[in-house]
Amino acid sequence: MNQYIQPSASTASSRIYDILRKDLVGGRFAAGEKLAINALKEQYQVGLSPLREALNKLAAYGLLIQENQRGFRVPTLSRDELDDIAQMRLALEVMAFEQAIVRGDSAWEADLLAAEHRLKCADMTLDKDDEWERLHTQFHRTLVAPCGSVWLLRFIEQLHDQFDRYRRLGPKMPVIRQELDQQHHELVELALKRDAETARKLLDDHIRKSYDVALQCFLEHG
Repeated sequence: MNQYIQPSASTASSRIYDILRKDLVGGRFAAGEKLAINALKEQYQVGLSPLREALNKLAAYGLLIQENQRGFRVPTLSRDELDDIAQMRLALEVMAFEQAIVRGDSAWEADLLAAEHRLKCADMTLDKDDEWERLHTQFHRTLVAPCGSVWLLRFIEQLHDQFDRYRRLGPKMPVIRQELDQQHHELVELALKRDAETARKLLDDHIRKSYDVALQCFLEHG
């Protein structure tokens, strides 16, 4: 007879952390919105202890603001912050990609081709849904995976989440989106050729084009 085993608090906290992180990055909560703890408990079917643990971790990560004795609030959007995030992506992600091209082995090349193939299949759909976003994130992670610095990868991951808060609220820009999708393929080709200089320039342009999309978000929602 199977016996139901209740998830531990740490497991529940990790689960709700991942779900809330995705929802915060995806724009489910409005910028500046105050989160109601009781409503979150009901909405996500989670206990108070693991919920608070997850909220504290999200605040430390930068996706929430913890207000003394007043709970948690979603960070506001600002042009200065977006510009700062984009500049840091340009500096750190381009550097990591260059290092990955130097250090990456044949296993990385195979992972890169697989990540591009999955993303390309998703690119054929008209709607950029949650699955496309997941594959897009995975593609960019794979680009820089063998850079050799765990801290650099952590910073890039955090910057991506902050950047996507802006990008994913933006208007649909099909012309730029098609250019970005094509650049994914070109980035892989350059990585396989070990052409670090051209790859660096292309990724720089790729991030700047993504910034244009994110900036439109700020202009419409800021």
